[in-house]
Amino acid sequence: MTTLINMLPVMESFYTIQGEGYNTGKAAYFIRLGGCDVGCVWCDVKDSWDVTKHPHVTIDKIVEDALKHPSRFVVITGGEPLMHDLTFLCDQLHKNNFIIALETSGAYPLTGTFDWLCVSPKKFKFPLPELLNSADELKVIVFNKSDFEWAEKNAKDVKEDCKLFLQPEYDEFNKVMPLIIEYVKANPQWQVSLQVHKVINVP
Repeated sequence: MTTLINMLPVMESFYTIQGEGYNTGKAAYFIRLGGCDVGCVWCDVKDSWDVTKHPHVTIDKIVEDALKHPSRFVVITGGEPLMHDLTFLCDQLHKNNFIIALETSGAYPLTGTFDWLCVSPKKFKFPLPELLNSADELKVIVFNKSDFEWAEKNAKDVKEDCKLFLQPEYDEFNKVMPLIIEYVKANPQWQVSLQVHKVINVP
């Protein structure tokens, strides 16, 4: 018998190339969960927001589908994946030798065990300090000049070896990319993240 304890709302899942952040270029199986209340105005997956629009899938089925592909690197994203308890999903993926990365805004408590934690903090719903402190990667989306101050504010709460990335909001690329280049040159603790998947035309 299946219950919501061992099911999750899956908007989509697909095998692709990780296109941004620290793991750019890696073959990865993406699990995009439905549900988000962070409300980023520039979100490119707004269809994920309403959790009721997405079917609940058993965790056994999610893992079974992931195992059909050669890479054992999986990315759990959303939506906001931490709106759901990810403990059982992580346990089952790890039992099948997957390396698990999580992409989250950090607005909800951490559930599950991850090999890589990317926190992308949003002004619309602030990240929890404990999520920032656990992050392996801080990825800040730059939409306007004020986002550099936002980036530095969040960087104060991450651990010493956390990787710091600034990523241009895609629709504002031409406006903000020159600003990011100059900022990273002046503040080399930061790196540039680009949405390579949009360039090479993969999901």
